[in-house]
Amino acid sequence: MRVILMLSDSVKTLPYLFHSRVGSANMTLLNGTGIHPLPVEDGLKLRVILVGIGGATCSGKTTLAKHLRNILPGSVIVHQDDFAPPQEKIPIHPQYKVQDWDDPEGAIDWTRMVNSLREVKATGKIPPEHYSHDHLNEQKDIPINSETSKRWRDTFHRIEQERRQLGEQIIWVMVDGFLLYWDMDVVDTLDVRIFLRVPHDVLKQRRHERHGYHTAVQSDPEGALWRDPPHYWEQIVWPAYVKAHAGVLEGGDLEHGKSNGKVRGLIVVEGLEVSMSSLVDNVCERLVDVAERTQ
Repeated sequence: MRVILMLSDSVKTLPYLFHSRVGSANMTLLNGTGIHPLPVEDGLKLRVILVGIGGATCSGKTTLAKHLRNILPGSVIVHQDDFAPPQEKIPIHPQYKVQDWDDPEGAIDWTRMVNSLREVKATGKIPPEHYSHDHLNEQKDIPINSETSKRWRDTFHRIEQERRQLGEQIIWVMVDGFLLYWDMDVVDTLDVRIFLRVPHDVLKQRRHERHGYHTAVQSDPEGALWRDPPHYWEQIVWPAYVKAHAGVLEGGDLEHGKSNGKVRGLIVVEGLEVSMSSLVDNVCERLVDVAERTQ
């Protein structure tokens, strides 16, 4: 099995494939010319910036994360979905008697996620036991303007060179998740906290158009395809989303409420009010401020 985490090159954005379960001491990347180690240069201070991108299922958070990965040098995505328990350990909803993949208390192995993010933050490396099913899921292409992409790649390449001259190496880690702001220990690992908000009816339509999700199964490293049973959105998905996010928005208003301050620095972005290119612009402007901040 190979894990498509797609690390971007520091000079040009080329896709890479992580081999799953590689040792953190000798992590390797595979590109078109061969296998190369992931370098952390001697004499440079390592700075790992975790960019949280949260939002409901089908809100566009993974699409945004992948655009950022293609722009930011030395970047990788960690998907919260990959910290779900194996399928056979997902709890059964007490009322509807179906597996509940969305309730914040049981849908994520929070201890494993927190420990993994802390290790990534400290070392800049994905833990050796971590692997992803994201590459098996349906990938919908939502392109951005080529000028936007080039402008920001050039900007962050310049910043990378400037930070190196100051003795610092930056590694960017996008953390995307549908329950990203539920657990405060997870929130505390994030340097940037973005929440994509999309209206209920749009989310529902997008979810119904999806063909399913690949999930973790102990007996099968490739996972299993999960398809929503009837009424799963109304009975399971939306109530769990409300439960997970009402506490971080004013008045518990998921459609219009501002951040109430529980998640410090939370940036609420209206996902339907701007194009994906504009969304990338918005986020990259904030990331420039973070990168240029003196440590």
